[in-house]
Amino acid sequence: MLRYLPLLLMLALWIYAFVDCLNTPEEEVRGLPKVAWVIVILLFGEVLVGPVAWLVAGKRRRGATAGAADGRWVAPDDNPEFLKSLGEDGKKRDAEG
Repeated sequence: MLRYLPLLLMLALWIYAFVDCLNTPEEEVRGLPKVAWVIVILLFGEVLVGPVAWLVAGKRRRGATAGAADGRWVAPDDNPEFLKSLGEDGKKRDAEG
């Protein structure tokens, strides 16, 4: 079983890079057009050059706090508006009950 581990890891990385490339919006792709990246990942996936190139150079990466500033989804415990709404819901329930 252990001899198949490198093959499974390569396959997992190839699939991850391929799906990540397909799901990435065109404006977040760097270097080449998205179609070209898909071809690079497919052609050079067996030797890991394509998937590693995509992960290193193909996609614009955001920092950990970039989501809150540009209106993207934020985890509930990091979202002050959500936490405030919880407090308001609790006050409404106390007033009703």
